[in-house]
Order: sequence, then structure tokens, then C-alpha cells
Amino acid sequence: MSSSSSGGVGIYVDAANIQMNGGFGMQYDVLREFACRTGAEPIRLNAYVTYDEHRAERDRGYHQRVNNFFQSIREFGYKVIVKKYRWYRDEEGNAYAKANADLDMAVDALLQSQNLTRVVMVTGDGDFVQVVRALQNQGCRVEVLAFDNISSELRREADVFVSGYLVPGLLPPRNPEGRGVWGEMGSRVRGICYYHSPEGYGFLRFMRRIADHLWVTDTRHPNSPYASAYFRDGDLPGGVRPADLPSHNIILEFDVNPSAVKEGALQASQIQRVR
Repeated sequence: MSSSSSGGVGIYVDAANIQMNGGFGMQYDVLREFACRTGAEPIRLNAYVTYDEHRAERDRGYHQRVNNFFQSIREFGYKVIVKKYRWYRDEEGNAYAKANADLDMAVDALLQSQNLTRVVMVTGDGDFVQVVRALQNQGCRVEVLAFDNISSELRREADVFVSGYLVPGLLPPRNPEGRGVWGEMGSRVRGICYYHSPEGYGFLRFMRRIADHLWVTDTRHPNSPYASAYFRDGDLPGGVRPADLPSHNIILEFDVNPSAVKEGALQASQIQRVR
């Protein structure tokens, strides 16, 4: 039975934070699939976005792009909460704009938590640490998903932290042309090095597919959603030293090929560092 097949899940997306910190181009349909991977029902899907009315008045292209984006995520079942920029002047008379949806997102998550068993907070903003604690005190299991510039305290407070780079299809690979679907032979995926040998080789672990049991990291386990790929130190990109490995903080993008060392196994090639 799935670890949390009953109950509902809520998704709360701090869109501005994600877009500015590595997640521009995130696929909201894949996010929904990932959040509901346990079979839970999506009760709340909220995306908190920003909108610059002043820019829209003079830039029709901006207006069209932003509204197309809002409409596309509505089609995936999200409620779009728009926070308009407000303009201010500093002490020197310079104009600047601010649009912060943090308070709206925090209040909504707390008020709606009584109907949820799991909450997925899509943000790296440390301002949400107290919100995570409050949700946990309400009995919710809280997952945090983000890409770059993630608050270390937010990561620690979450019941589960997931790098958005590692979720299959959530953010398209850099060079997907001519390659298969994520996880298939010949595809391009992202993962981390979980083992490195002083003899000059190691293994990368990646999520083969969106599935439950993220805690089953042993790729040999039949319920594990992960697979591993062998690599040689000579295949590592510049900027990644063998001495830095293994590491959960270094995310690598690579092609998945048949192993030249062991029949039936996988080997990584064309390795690039993502972060």
C-alpha cells in the first residue's frame, strides 16, 4: 500500500522565488503529478504570481506572455493568485517596485491545512520556516521543493526536501534533442554522486520515474524509484573534482547509456554540472 494514499495534498507555489532561482520553465503539470505520486487527491493547488501593471500598459508582449502563462497553469488545475507590483520611492526619489505574495501564501496554507495530510511548499525562501513548523504542528507532513538559493534552515525543517532538478521532467534538460524520455536508455537525466571510489570511478543516482517511496534510495530494492549509473573520473566535467565526491549538493546532468563494464547496467556520459 502507498505510504500516504489517503488524505489530500496541497501545493503552494512561490512562483517569483522559483523563477528567479533556477526554476524558470518549471512544468506545472509535472509538479502536480509529482505531488500526487502517492495517490493522494489534490485538494489545493495554489500558484502565487506577480504582475506589473505599469509594464503591461506599455509592453503588450509582456502582457500577452504573462497572461498566457497564467492561463496555462490554470488549465492544469491551479488557482492563480496574482500579486500586483506596487511602486515606491526611496529617500533619493528613485522609484522601485515590490510585489510580495509570501503573506498570502502563508495564510492560505495555514487556513487550508485542516483538509490536508501533506503540503508541498514550492519555494526556497527562509521566511517560510515558521509556516512549515506551524503546518507540522497541525499534523501535516511538509515537503519543500526548490532549485537554487535555498534556505538551509528551510531544508532542515521540512519533513522531505526535494531538489526540483532531480524530479523527472519537472525542468527540461539543457540539451534534450534526439534523446529519449527521462529515465529511458539514451535519455538525459539529472542525479547526484552517492558513491566514489579512490580507484577512479563512482556511481550516480537518479530518479527513473515519478513514483512513491522516495526514501528507498537503494537502487537494488524493487520498490525504489531510482537507478544508478557508473562513471569514470575522466568523464567528470571541469569544476567537479573527484575529491569533492560523493556529494548530495553537486547536481549533475548526463546521458544514460548501456554500461561498457557490466552487462545490464547503466553508464553515464556527457556529464555536465548543473549546480
